[in-house]
Amino acid sequence: MRLTRCQAALAAAITVNLLVLFYVSWLQQQPRNARTRGPRRGTAAAGPHVTVLVREFEAFDNAVPELVDSFLQQDPAQPVVVAADVLPYPPLALPRIPNVHLALLQPALDQPAAASRPETYVATEFVALVPDGARAETPGRLERMAEVLRAGGARLVAARVASANPARCLALNVSQREWSARYGPAPSAPRCDALEGTPWCSLRARDLFNFSAPLARPLATASSLQTALRGWAVQLLDVTFPAARQPPLTTAHARWKAEREGRARRAALLRALGIRLVSWDGGRLEWFGCSKETPRCFGTVVGDTPSYLYEGRWTPPCCLRALRETARYVVGVLEAAGVRYWLEGGSLLGAARHGDIIPWDYDVDLGIYLEDVGNCEQLRGAEAGSVVDERGFVWEKAIEGDFFRVQYSESNHLHVDLWPFYPRNGVMTKDTWLDHRQDVEFPEHFLQPLVPLPFAGFMAQAPNNYRRFLELKFGPGVIESPEYPNPALLSLAGSS
Repeated sequence: MRLTRCQAALAAAITVNLLVLFYVSWLQQQPRNARTRGPRRGTAAAGPHVTVLVREFEAFDNAVPELVDSFLQQDPAQPVVVAADVLPYPPLALPRIPNVHLALLQPALDQPAAASRPETYVATEFVALVPDGARAETPGRLERMAEVLRAGGARLVAARVASANPARCLALNVSQREWSARYGPAPSAPRCDALEGTPWCSLRARDLFNFSAPLARPLATASSLQTALRGWAVQLLDVTFPAARQPPLTTAHARWKAEREGRARRAALLRALGIRLVSWDGGRLEWFGCSKETPRCFGTVVGDTPSYLYEGRWTPPCCLRALRETARYVVGVLEAAGVRYWLEGGSLLGAARHGDIIPWDYDVDLGIYLEDVGNCEQLRGAEAGSVVDERGFVWEKAIEGDFFRVQYSESNHLHVDLWPFYPRNGVMTKDTWLDHRQDVEFPEHFLQPLVPLPFAGFMAQAPNNYRRFLELKFGPGVIESPEYPNPALLSLAGSS
């Protein structure tokens, strides 16, 4: 059958329409980022390369709508994402346009998983983290900050905002192993490790969303900890962005509430990221770990190997502080009561090695003369049951055997173990042996006389010739050869 010219034209038109429909359908099924990705370097510009991301604001008092509007006045197509954990209340009056999004970071039952992932809303190469109270009144600065990033040398660039809390550069050393962050003066401004205050920050979107906590608040603290740990250079530009004409938090009550919630967020952030001690420029210390009123930072120890060693960490600094305090207190009580004692086991090893508790140890061990137990009121009380003294320390008989334990508090079970020894034919022995490597008898002459040894910030009594004493307990060269308490489970060399 031959087609007429009219039928052929109709067939061709139908075919073209079907191809167009197929292409449009395919395009709509592609991921959002693939459809909206900006041009590669060297190609013509096709819209903004920077997404403005507003995260640092208080829901109860803010100027976020005015901040967003200041960007849209410069460029109506400027992508803006306002990120909040939950729906802000009072509601934010944001423009209902395609390039402005309100991203809620807390998952919701009625939303897909992507809705709570902030990267879903960002399709540009760069992100500007803009704090509430700033204004975009100078065109082109977003792109100029992006150009500094493109030039290399810094992975995050920042600028000050004209406010009561301007940003400044600091040095920062983050030690995951020691659960600590140490701030100091910046060695070579404008390059620095950390930012303090409320800065305006820009970085590549892929860098931001590769953070473990990309939008954790406070942003300056969270981003500084994560960039410092990665060794990224941070640059504070000699640029100041204007502040809002009517800034938020103008009342005393609003400022008080913001400061209170900011402290709570910061403490929660540091605990979540495993920071227990912050040392500030100037020497001020802040603790974010356990105390007498809380449980210790780790659970029951299995196989002499605490859980934190498996995490590549050593004893949390708050726990070391509590152990030092407990050891000093117990030694003071024993000395006042005339109880002869000496550093034992790993505690003596720590004193011999560096005058302190071993950085990964979880208790303190002292030997005592069994015949002196009756001299101490607290030990006599512990023979009959648990005793909480006037300082809140708990004295008790250990459930594992015939020895004493002094706990930091009723809530916090960091402790000092007191092992009663007695002489038999010139050899010190005891009634409870726990199959520890160092749990062996030894000649009494190591205790005659006892000698002072620095330990945990005070002078404690130790066996004379403690090197030979330790090598009897642990083996030759033990002082110079650090090792975890149970190398068969986890060795120091294998965890490095």
